[in-house]
Amino acid sequence: MSEPAPDGAPYPLSGVRVLDLSRVLAGPFAGRILESLGADVAKVEPPSGDVTRLWGDVRHGISGYYTQQNAGKRSLCIDLHAAGAAELVLELCMHVDIVIENFRPGVIERLGIGWSKLRKANPRLILLSISGYGQSGPESKRAAYAPVIHAEVGLLARQAEAERKAPADPMLSVADMNGGMHGVIATLSALFLRERTGLGQHIDLALYDSMLFTDDYAHFALDAMPVRLASGSVWNAPGGAIMLAGSLQHIWHSLAKRCHLVDPADPDSTRAEKAKLRSSRIQEYLVSFERRSDLVEALDRANLAWGEVRSTRAAFDSPTARVREVAPELDDRGGGTRRVVRAPYRFSAASTGTRRAAAYRGEHNVELLQEWLGASEHQIQQWTRNGILLREASCETADPAGISSQPDSDRSSNSPTSADN
Repeated sequence: MSEPAPDGAPYPLSGVRVLDLSRVLAGPFAGRILESLGADVAKVEPPSGDVTRLWGDVRHGISGYYTQQNAGKRSLCIDLHAAGAAELVLELCMHVDIVIENFRPGVIERLGIGWSKLRKANPRLILLSISGYGQSGPESKRAAYAPVIHAEVGLLARQAEAERKAPADPMLSVADMNGGMHGVIATLSALFLRERTGLGQHIDLALYDSMLFTDDYAHFALDAMPVRLASGSVWNAPGGAIMLAGSLQHIWHSLAKRCHLVDPADPDSTRAEKAKLRSSRIQEYLVSFERRSDLVEALDRANLAWGEVRSTRAAFDSPTARVREVAPELDDRGGGTRRVVRAPYRFSAASTGTRRAAAYRGEHNVELLQEWLGASEHQIQQWTRNGILLREASCETADPAGISSQPDSDRSSNSPTSADN
């Protein structure tokens, strides 16, 4: 039975258990999506915590970045290098449906929790492994930060050529977000298949593959053709810059046909000359309006798609954002609230959305181990004395870097953002 939401509609993934061993972005983002769909997600962190606990605005010991990617998850703090830790993780995996990890290939095997052992412990388990270049191959062991993937799949070079600028990484971790979303698609497909076969899967998800598959300009490279950009262009306009979607040719013909712009180019002009003259005429036309509302009316009449060039902060206060409640408030763990982005899924007869605030490290050690394993207090205390389990001393004054641990040279995220470079 699905767990009903307050309005009576069930969450699609209610009853599904997820053990999230990942850190930073691609893996945690996948876990956040699954949590928003109703899965019970337990995030496993090392004693030092996920590095993103230090990124962004830290309120009451929890950062904005960590909140965004981990809100709703319960927290286990396990030192995977401690003697007996692998056995505890394997026991947990006997009671979950999905495991997410984004270590470098080979690390989970060295930790004693590789696929062969996980599958033996739970044949129905689905393991999502997100890496930069896949689990095998000549580059599988490379560190794969998002900017590196952006550079190697051609994104930076293509944008630099189009803008006639030096290559620069975008302020968006595209590779990580693509990898996380494709990881969720693969995981849900494996869950669906398991209903027919009764067997789990090991999913090998490479950020490199994900970027190329999600690249709508990839066909130009495959066909050895020069790239024709048609994504849109930004123009000066009354009230601030405005984005017009489509190629220059499309924009010109739409305005010429419906707004009666006269072509400034001679019929025998070269293509480059026509583009330059028409672009100049379009710009003159756009700034000729005294009021932005009149310009918008003309663009709508021309059937052109336009957009406000606004800040991200302003985007959250737009009419659409307010009506769709894209940034609901969660408990900030200090008696107040903080906003977090809601997953974009809206169902006609199902609920979605994060149900609890971001957790402190190890906050749910006892709760989860008793609920999932039926562990006794004595057993949990023994794991704690043996250094397997740890927990922040105080949820009220927790220092994100307050629990020391041994160096973790094997641990390497495949999913940091540009702030990590």
